[in-house]
Amino acid sequence: MTGQVSFDSHARSVLAASVEYVNRLTPGFSGGSPYAGPVDQAQAVAESLVAIGYPQPHVRPEDARRLTELAARMRIVFEAAHTGDLDRAADEINALLVDTNARPKLDRRDKGWSLHFHGPDDTLVNGWAAGCAAGLALAVGSDLAGRLGVCAAPQCDRVFVDTSKNGQRRFCSPQCQSRVKAAAHRARQAT
Repeated sequence: MTGQVSFDSHARSVLAASVEYVNRLTPGFSGGSPYAGPVDQAQAVAESLVAIGYPQPHVRPEDARRLTELAARMRIVFEAAHTGDLDRAADEINALLVDTNARPKLDRRDKGWSLHFHGPDDTLVNGWAAGCAAGLALAVGSDLAGRLGVCAAPQCDRVFVDTSKNGQRRFCSPQCQSRVKAAAHRARQAT
């Protein structure tokens, strides 16, 4: 394969949504600083949706709470896949698939049919949660499981999907990569 890894458009969008939800909705560290998670979960979910190209949605507080709970479980998948514990990742994905009631469905698009995963109803949280669970299942259930990562920068545990050609991505963002490179440069200069 040449070029970047190419998930199909639906898998790419639900994996991007998974990354957004985990990074915005779960506490930990981000860019070298503690991150407590959002004060306003509904606003954070809405910002996540806008970041992945979804029109400005109205997010109900109960939907935001449910998606925040599911984001914490998606984090388990990223962390397990990152460390090579695919059994743990698969167990959590299987539980997410059951809990979200993800169902495959062929949807008609401009260029033919496309496989999507839907929840038990058309609510925002059920649709995205089921899609995210299925997208993670597609990644872990293929040779792309190693493409789910956790930032290698100190004091950062944000997640990412590595779509690079060589599969060597280590950081969640260029900022974390620069931070690590600058620290290494300073350490070399000090000696």
